[in-house]
Amino acid sequence: MAWWEQLVDLVLPVDCAGCGAARQAWCAECARELTGVRVLGRVRPSPCPPGLPAVYACAEYADAVRAALLAHKERGVLRLAGPLGEALAGAVRVALRAERFDEGAPAEPAHRHLGTSARGPSSGSAGRENGARGNGARGAAPGSRESAVLLVPVPSSRRSVAARGHHPTLRLVRAAAARLRAVNTDVELLPALGLARRTTDQAGLTAEQRAANVRGAFAVRAAAEPLLRGRRVVLGDDLLTTGASLAEAARAVRAVGGTVVGAAVVAAPRRSCASS
Repeated sequence: MAWWEQLVDLVLPVDCAGCGAARQAWCAECARELTGVRVLGRVRPSPCPPGLPAVYACAEYADAVRAALLAHKERGVLRLAGPLGEALAGAVRVALRAERFDEGAPAEPAHRHLGTSARGPSSGSAGRENGARGNGARGAAPGSRESAVLLVPVPSSRRSVAARGHHPTLRLVRAAAARLRAVNTDVELLPALGLARRTTDQAGLTAEQRAANVRGAFAVRAAAEPLLRGRRVVLGDDLLTTGASLAEAARAVRAVGGTVVGAAVVAAPRRSCASS
């Protein structure tokens, strides 16, 4: 913990967002629940929306992990962006290992968790995309700008960002990108997506209603279109529920020539996930 965080805690003591332990925003026990040996794997909502790429989660959306995500998103406990971003970075790494495995390179198996499979995305739309790549970034020299994987956060409406006072998903994906670059993973953050039309709050909607709510709602910002074309993309979000938002984000990226190699989330609820 930085000196200024210790000073803030002296003036405004906080409890652990996960379990309520005193005088620490995120305790060691909850940290183990978020990034311990049980986590990391592919998750799949049921029913699965068309166009959803392979999605990888770090942890089950329950207990301390659920509390931390809600505290960060709804109560603005911004210091949780660090540990949550580290968890998201772990999910991105597994997505990239699965992509390499699809292409014939050795990959470490993902742990079985949340009803997940250790297999990478060997079939379906993600697999077809991987097999179809032959342009742009695939021939780029390692370390060049074109070789970097783009991390694209799922967008939020201006209204929700204003209400919360921050953009939770962007903050987490930014933290994940920084963590990945610190360990020499070739990634770049690109907040390429915005809303093309107004949507309603997804909370409380069924899978069908969520899909209808976001269908055609996302668009790539004009300035980002040339940056996405021919590039490999991993989508980032805090939580997988029905997969509607990730499927719509993938559609928007593909529409301008980007290649979605996977998606990464901090957590997914067990009840909405089935074996892939």
